[in-house]
Amino acid sequence: MSWLTDDDDEDDFGFDEADIRMRPNPKANRPRTKRRPAHADASIARVLGVDRGRYQVLLDEDTPEEHDVVATRARELRKQPIVTGDRVRVVGDVSGDTGTLARMVSIEERRTLLRRSADDTDQVERVVVANADQMLVVVAAADPEPRARLVDRYLVAALDAGIRPLLVVTKTDLADPADFLAHFEGIDIEVFTSARGEMPLERIGASLVGRSTVFVGHSGVGKSTLVNALVPTAGRATGHVNDVTGRGRHTSSSTVSLRYRGEGGSGWVIDTPGVRSFGLGHVDPANILRAYTDLALIAEDCPRGCTHLPDAPDCAIAEAVADGRLGPSGAARFDSLQRLLTTFAGGR
Repeated sequence: MSWLTDDDDEDDFGFDEADIRMRPNPKANRPRTKRRPAHADASIARVLGVDRGRYQVLLDEDTPEEHDVVATRARELRKQPIVTGDRVRVVGDVSGDTGTLARMVSIEERRTLLRRSADDTDQVERVVVANADQMLVVVAAADPEPRARLVDRYLVAALDAGIRPLLVVTKTDLADPADFLAHFEGIDIEVFTSARGEMPLERIGASLVGRSTVFVGHSGVGKSTLVNALVPTAGRATGHVNDVTGRGRHTSSSTVSLRYRGEGGSGWVIDTPGVRSFGLGHVDPANILRAYTDLALIAEDCPRGCTHLPDAPDCAIAEAVADGRLGPSGAARFDSLQRLLTTFAGGR
């Protein structure tokens, strides 16, 4: 028996053919969308370090409300590297109370990016630190013996990133660093020397004020000792040099940002684990030349594709040096440029 008569219409009963084609939503929630919230209320924070997927970030920097917060990365950032020195946008519980966890939802544009590769042929870059202004290279005059070629690699990476290099030579009470330092004549780099009990902390500290400085160096050269002297609350582990191999033991296992507070103001010390190699597979050699502004101007007259290496034909810089137009200081700068370019080209 039908409940409808010829005069009745299905619409009168609230039914439609589309009703029988609708699939129910078993979870009773909204369908997924690729649109992400704008997070207009997000706070800006500085990444201080990371430990097992949890990031320590600093909110309200340089204000009375400055405080640390533990945060994790949002799902949309899972494929993006977040490193010490990054500036990130944070949402959620940003009180910093014990047991709370905030969420990083985006990374602010980076001013600088220090990178390295596993070796010179590896094009996969590894981000070391973001937004650093300076790189302070720590090397020992002895125990372990200084490695000029490793320092060259640090300098190449710094110049490529647009970061100002500084050099500290420790343990000068064990050996005279003069011959080692002669290797770097012509490079615009400030040098500090340090002996046992005679660290030039005031001079080094003055160069840190108002800047973020990443400390790098071979294991066992006294980098962590220097960091602890500059930042007494750092508590970075220190080690010794193996008597058999002459190598230092890795003591710092992670990269962290530490607040430096001196008489002239404050800055950031970014301590990194000691390394024995520093690949340059990611470097653009043009950035090395740009660091030598006077030589880069002369290089505009070089043939297209000039490498500026000793065997480069018709190199305008080499001709200027041969003619005596650059003087002894210019010749020394060209020698340092060629050395750095040779270091970079060594893995090609």
